[in-house]
Amino acid sequence: MKQWKNFAKGFIKENPVFILFLGLCPTLGTTGSAINGISMGLATMAVLVMSNVVISVFGKFIPAKVRIPSYIVIIASFVTIVDLLMQAYLNTPGPHGEPSLYDSLGIFIPLIVVNCIVLGRAEAFASKNTVLTSLIDGVGMGLGFSFALFLLGSVRELLGAGSIFGMKFIEGNGILLFVMPPGAFLALGYLIAIMSKIKNQLVNS
Repeated sequence: MKQWKNFAKGFIKENPVFILFLGLCPTLGTTGSAINGISMGLATMAVLVMSNVVISVFGKFIPAKVRIPSYIVIIASFVTIVDLLMQAYLNTPGPHGEPSLYDSLGIFIPLIVVNCIVLGRAEAFASKNTVLTSLIDGVGMGLGFSFALFLLGSVRELLGAGSIFGMKFIEGNGILLFVMPPGAFLALGYLIAIMSKIKNQLVNS
């Protein structure tokens, strides 16, 4: 039961973005659309799950003096794998000359190496828990991060372009501000307020 509580906490009560305010750089930089947001979230989740498992297995053998550098090397290895896979399979431009998904995410894929969520869960959780518990924690926190990026990307794309995943829901051109960098801060602020209210209601209920 405790393991599944760890799985669920990443969505609301300890959501990395809306509650813990971690990983805000890729959150703000890649959520101009829903597809970019969820793709970045899933890429981060893949690295988080794999690094959690490896660090849970080998963490006890790593000397304390080189603990953090060792974790970064492990995380960087999985980031390289994810980056190469995305470059191989998600590097095709759109039908109208739009940049590929890999190009849209750009430098933010390699920057997963220094994402506070991944390194933080490795240090605070995976190194101290079993493989199964670390796996479930990685999936839960990763899905929570993906949910946050998808929600923010959907809101920005809907308000800015009137569409989600390219499907038009609102006629007209939308509010250009929301697909620009200032719109990311504005949309994120409102979503944080809403999620904080939901969290408080869950805690008090």
